[in-house]
Amino acid sequence: RYVNGHAKKHYEDAQIPMANHKKTEKQEKVQHTVCMDCSSYSTYCYRCDDFVVNDTKLGLVQKVREHLQNLENSAFTSDRHRKRKLLENSSLNSKLLKVNGSTTALCATGLRNLGNTCFMNAILQSLSNIQQFCCYFKELPAVELRNGKTAGRRTYHTRSQGDNNVSLVEEFRKTLCALWQGSQTAFSPESLFYVVWKIMPNFRGYQQQDAHEFMRYLLDHLHLELQGGFNGVSRSVILQENSNLSASNKCCINGASTVVTAIFGGILQNEVNCLICGTESRKFDPFLDLSLDIPSQFRNKRTKNQESGPVCTLRDCLRSFTDLEELDETELYMCHKCKKKQKSTKKFWIQKLPKVLCLHLKRFHWTAYLRNKVDTYVEFPLRGLDMKCYLLEPENSGPESCLYDLVAVVVHHGSGVGSGHYTAYAAHEGRWFHFNDSTVTLTDEETVGKAKAYILFYVERQAKPGAEK
Repeated sequence: RYVNGHAKKHYEDAQIPMANHKKTEKQEKVQHTVCMDCSSYSTYCYRCDDFVVNDTKLGLVQKVREHLQNLENSAFTSDRHRKRKLLENSSLNSKLLKVNGSTTALCATGLRNLGNTCFMNAILQSLSNIQQFCCYFKELPAVELRNGKTAGRRTYHTRSQGDNNVSLVEEFRKTLCALWQGSQTAFSPESLFYVVWKIMPNFRGYQQQDAHEFMRYLLDHLHLELQGGFNGVSRSVILQENSNLSASNKCCINGASTVVTAIFGGILQNEVNCLICGTESRKFDPFLDLSLDIPSQFRNKRTKNQESGPVCTLRDCLRSFTDLEELDETELYMCHKCKKKQKSTKKFWIQKLPKVLCLHLKRFHWTAYLRNKVDTYVEFPLRGLDMKCYLLEPENSGPESCLYDLVAVVVHHGSGVGSGHYTAYAAHEGRWFHFNDSTVTLTDEETVGKAKAYILFYVERQAKPGAEK
């Protein structure tokens, strides 16, 4: 709908004959052009600009769904068997295929759209390609959920199971395990979405949600749950035993450190100066991601290939975030020396960089009546993002400790935050993939570099042995 615009073109073509003559009341009711997703069977009406929940009196939508289901069960059965055989055979030779530069993404698994859940799918695929983070969850022991008759047995959540015993960590673990094993073309994250509904009420329903907001909620809830204990073993204890995550590199947010804060956690220094008496106030704020404004001079719609005006770069956004700025009248600073609110300046420094630097570009902003999207192309490096100049004490960092390489990008297609579509690009074992819900395709660095990024994930470059000497 948003990427290729195929169904949307059918809708636009259907409107042309109606424009030349006056519509009667009967025609007004009839002319609703709808499209159906052949995987999830969700139905969308272009005229209402919403998903269709109710059926017609004759049950026509359900008849189409049953017809598609029968087609899928019969006509494509042999084709599916052939694909499954191919996948089973290719899983043994996957390394050989990669060496030979195969053009098929056999090892990658897509995520089915459960009704506008592309915001969740794009984040899950991005996180699954952050190796250190993903491996930690995949190596966790399965949680034994003890509940009456199922005591001692491993149980899987279903919608009929009730409110108790939901574990976000466990469902997140199972989803990550299902990706990159090459045994299926698409995985349906229904159990995870069910848990999300239970513990994150903001995401209930099937309307489009903000991918960045979902990522923050997901990481916060994973962090809180990991601080608890499962099977008598505290997850923070497991973390401390993990040799890859040393205690000195942890950043605590709301309690003990977990894998979430150990990998995504950084620390900002917020420096405020009173312009009247010169009093300086400093405080340290932990962060899991940095939200960057796109500077106002670049906010006109612009593509990478347009020559008019300079291209906005990620460095421009970072500079805008860390530069000294004077707070406006609505943000007056309470000066403890003057004992009243005064004009002041503010500046951010990064005191500690995280292992994975997550940068969120603020593409959505409120106007008087609606939330608009800033569609500006922002140029970003795929390798060697240098964060040294934003550090509070750059002289204490190693030669390569401030360099970051891109591992994943979330892209929003469309115009509004409550509409549109999310996809993700991610690097896996040296190859770039495009994740569009259940469809996964191989792509190249040039295509990734042209994307209008919404969320960028950068991984800290590992210093070469002997580099510090």
